Amino acid sequence: MIWTILLIVQVILILSILVSKRSRSEKEPPLDKGVIPWLGHALEFGRDAAKFLTRMKVKHGDIFTVRVAGRYVTVLLDPSSYDAVIEDSVSLDFTRYAQVLMDRIFSLRLPHHNPAVEKAMMKHLGNLRPQVTCRNIVTLWEATCLTMETTYYPTPTNSPTHSLSLRAGYLTHFEGEQKSNRTDPIDVYTEYRKFDNLLTKMARTTLKPEEKRTAQSVRVRLWELLAPAGLGEGSGSSTWLRGYRRLLQEEGADEETQRRALLLQLWATQGNVGPAAFWLLGFLLTNPEAMRAVKKEFSKISEQDSAQCPLLNRLQHTPVFDSALEETLRLSAAPFITREVVQAKTLHMANGQEYKLRSGDRVCLFPFISPQMDPEIHQEPQRFKYDRFLNQDGSVKKDFFKGGRRLKYSTMPWGAGTNGCVGKRFAISSIRQFVYLVLSHLELELCDPEAQMPEVNTSRYGFGMLQPEGDLAIRYKPRRSH
Repeated sequence: MIWTILLIVQVILILSILVSKRSRSEKEPPLDKGVIPWLGHALEFGRDAAKFLTRMKVKHGDIFTVRVAGRYVTVLLDPSSYDAVIEDSVSLDFTRYAQVLMDRIFSLRLPHHNPAVEKAMMKHLGNLRPQVTCRNIVTLWEATCLTMETTYYPTPTNSPTHSLSLRAGYLTHFEGEQKSNRTDPIDVYTEYRKFDNLLTKMARTTLKPEEKRTAQSVRVRLWELLAPAGLGEGSGSSTWLRGYRRLLQEEGADEETQRRALLLQLWATQGNVGPAAFWLLGFLLTNPEAMRAVKKEFSKISEQDSAQCPLLNRLQHTPVFDSALEETLRLSAAPFITREVVQAKTLHMANGQEYKLRSGDRVCLFPFISPQMDPEIHQEPQRFKYDRFLNQDGSVKKDFFKGGRRLKYSTMPWGAGTNGCVGKRFAISSIRQFVYLVLSHLELELCDPEAQMPEVNTSRYGFGMLQPEGDLAIRYKPRRSH
């Protein structure tokens, strides 16, 4: 046994020495390997990617390569050059790293997986009837309000906002209108919360032994809860989900694989809506002027349309709310856009510089740093300004600049290009409906009028919407007129 351990240690040391020998070649980005063999900057990257990459940007500029757990990652932080990565599907590959994460997080390997076909099918998400979502939110909300007097608004992982939005989304996507699957949405939410708390550690393979056991038991429980969804015409599930099941069957996925894929879709369709709604409501509550402006806009809509969900009417324009939502996403959406370099590539930057990328490396864009938090693009980027995306005349502001150049991307919460979020329209519709119903049905106030928004959980950078680190205490009760 001891000889086996010594052999493994020896192999690791040899590999570390071989990997450490890498040096920067001509026309390659600046190389920063860190001081720890093999690991490089992995610990700092995982602890707070935004802080680490900002430090690297100050040190090296808009493009650099860092060593992270034996891999070399070239980070690009110039939004004017992002298309050189996003639009290249020959030298750069999206699916390989996505498949790695599917296996690590969902224990899912899809046979004969065709991302293009799945993407085309996923576009039907936007065609799910928003009336169903609205009806589910209202039903759950009314049930909650029956027992509600005065309470506190805790973190989004266990708050009414996150709970109600995920349960409503589950009912819309997985139960359909007949509600015949007989799975309690509260059970789904409870298990999903445990799963989501471990998500980043699963992705980074840093789970402790006890956490590994918890992660597996939670996955198994969620597979069981989601198993009945989409099995056939009589299942009551949405048309979209039944179509997804058929696609998996055509690709040769067995029943067990289909169950695991359903958990992937639960995360993909619902994982970001609740946190986004939390951040938006929190920013409105801590910025009274913004809350008044949004309520005024909503009030005008209510006077014109007495329907339960008047925002479903596409003729209803909400520029103030839309700007507040865009500003919220600018501050709280922080996904990585990652590609594998499958063949050597020369990257042409917008400023005319060229850099060589090595086959086998990884490329990462982090729009949270730039454009979203770039002070040259957005003045006072740390501050919430509900009207940042409005012109003085109230029209939508679309023109943002850096270095005298008009930007194609001023924010990128949904990604971009061929791998942009296909559920964007549905997600925005769900957030709009949810926040409208909250502000219409509840009286909200901060327990501490001077309270500020909680800090973010820095380990969540790179995985979609950020999560808060701490609470925002709020008193709320139902409006008796409703």
